[in-house]
Amino acid sequence: MKYLLKDFEYYLKNEKGSSKNTIDSYLTDLNQYSIFLEKYHGITKPKFIDKRHIEGFIRSMKKTVASKSLARKLTAIKSFHHFLLLEKEVEGDVAKGFAAPKVEKSLPQVLSIDEVVSILDQVDKTKPLGLRNAALLELIYGSGLRVSELLDIEMEDIHLNQGYIMVRGKGSKERMVPISDISTIALRNYIVKGRENLLDDKKTSFLFVNQTGSRLSRQGFFKLLKKLSHDAGVQTECSPHTLRHSFATHLLENGMDLRTLQSLLGHEDISTTQIYTHISQKRIKEIYKQAHPRAKEDSNV
Repeated sequence: MKYLLKDFEYYLKNEKGSSKNTIDSYLTDLNQYSIFLEKYHGITKPKFIDKRHIEGFIRSMKKTVASKSLARKLTAIKSFHHFLLLEKEVEGDVAKGFAAPKVEKSLPQVLSIDEVVSILDQVDKTKPLGLRNAALLELIYGSGLRVSELLDIEMEDIHLNQGYIMVRGKGSKERMVPISDISTIALRNYIVKGRENLLDDKKTSFLFVNQTGSRLSRQGFFKLLKKLSHDAGVQTECSPHTLRHSFATHLLENGMDLRTLQSLLGHEDISTTQIYTHISQKRIKEIYKQAHPRAKEDSNV
């Protein structure tokens, strides 16, 4: 099985164009699956797997795994068995027809515009790191980038005079993303006044670097954002993805159509983008209850 899993990894990366996170998750799930098959059923070759073995694995996982994780494990198994059929390792797809467990979707956290501004106000723009931080925040909020897209930007991807950047999204798919005038100013200030000081004779093609001149990591940006939001007194749990959610929600609230937003966010399926309509509706209700004089029940009545 381990050799087939290596082939499957190659298939995901080079034929399906899956992201590194997806590949790592699938392989972890499938290693767990293969250990279960060998330990409890003595199966080391896929041709001996049938539906009852998959059902047994799912039942064993239900005791300890949340529905969302279980759904991902089943997706990995279904993808693997489909690959085995394509490769003619098996005569039929025994995983076909399995329904994923129902996952209760929760709406993502969103910052208000005032909260975003208060976080930006914490940045000290008199120092190289502050100039970098301003550029980071303006770009991720101003263009709605995923954190991986943001930190993978290289110098050659930036086109400030034309007002856009090229980003590599999920599956290494490239798209052109417009940048705001404020983001352009923040980027130019960082590149001209901050980046060279942080590099200190080091060489890298990545736009955003840390204080030692190396590429800024996801963990580094996450810690930075946590500190800035804490200093700003923001109560909402804040992560890089919170800024992406806020970008999308604020654009919808200001009249952007779903198709344009889908393109900006790099979503393949518009149903993924539609979650932001639910967030907007929820926020409208909250604002209405706060603003309308008769929206709240009088406790004295």
